[in-house]
Amino acid sequence: MRLAMSHFDALSALKTIRPSNRQTDQMRVVTLETGVTRYAEGSCLVTFGHTKVLVTASLEQGVPGFLKGKGQGWVTAEYGMLPRSTHTRSRREAAAGKQSGRTQEIQRLIGRSMRAIIDLKALGERQITLDCDVLQADGGTRTASITGAWVALSMACNKLVADKIIEKSPIIDQVAAISCGIFEGTPVLDLDYDEDSNAETDANFVITGNLDAVEIQATGEKRGFSRTEFNNLYDLGIKGAKELFELQNAALAAK
Repeated sequence: MRLAMSHFDALSALKTIRPSNRQTDQMRVVTLETGVTRYAEGSCLVTFGHTKVLVTASLEQGVPGFLKGKGQGWVTAEYGMLPRSTHTRSRREAAAGKQSGRTQEIQRLIGRSMRAIIDLKALGERQITLDCDVLQADGGTRTASITGAWVALSMACNKLVADKIIEKSPIIDQVAAISCGIFEGTPVLDLDYDEDSNAETDANFVITGNLDAVEIQATGEKRGFSRTEFNNLYDLGIKGAKELFELQNAALAAK
C-alpha cells in the first residue's frame, strides 16, 4: 500500500472513499504511447483511466508575424473534444463557427505550459503546433493533454537534432500536469469524472521537472478551502507529477 503524504492524517489516507476504490493518493492507470501517427514529427496517445487524448506535434518553418526577424521560435497548441468523446454527441466547434471559452482557455494553458520549458531562441525561427484531440473524456483532459504534449514536443525537437537542423534539443525541463481535489472532505489525487463533478474543491497543477509550478488552478466548487487543504492538494500534485515524469521518460526511451 502506498504511503500517505506528509500533511495527511494517517487514518484518512488508509480509508478508501473513492468511487473507483483507489486510495486517496493513487492515480488512475496512466499510459503514454508514442509514434501513433505516421506523419507528425511527434505523437503521443495519452490515457488517464478512461480519458484518452491524442497529441501530435507539427513542425513548420517560420513563425507568426509578431516574431519575424527576432531569431526565436514559437510553440502553440490547439485543443478539441471529438463529438462523441462524452456521453452524448456534441456539435463540432468548427460547425458552430467559433470556439468555446473553455476550449480557448485550455489550449492557451497547454501553450503556456510548453513555452515554460523550452528555449525558444535555440529552436530558431520555427513553430511547433501541438494538437490535442480528446477521444474520450472522463475527467482530467487538460492535464492529460499537457502531459502528452511534452512527450510529443520532445519527439519533434529530437527529430530536429537527428536531422542535424539544430545541435541540441531546446527542451530545458520536463512538464506534466495533474488534477487534485477535495472529495467528501478528503484531498484526493487525479480526479475522474464522478469525483470531479462532485468535488468540493477542484485543482489542476502544472509542474516542471524542477518541481516549480507553471500554473495552479484551484476553485472552491461548493465551499471555500483552507490553506491546510490547499497544501494537501499541492503535495498530492507534486507526488502525481513525479510519477508522470517517470512515465514520460520511459515513453521516450521506448520509442
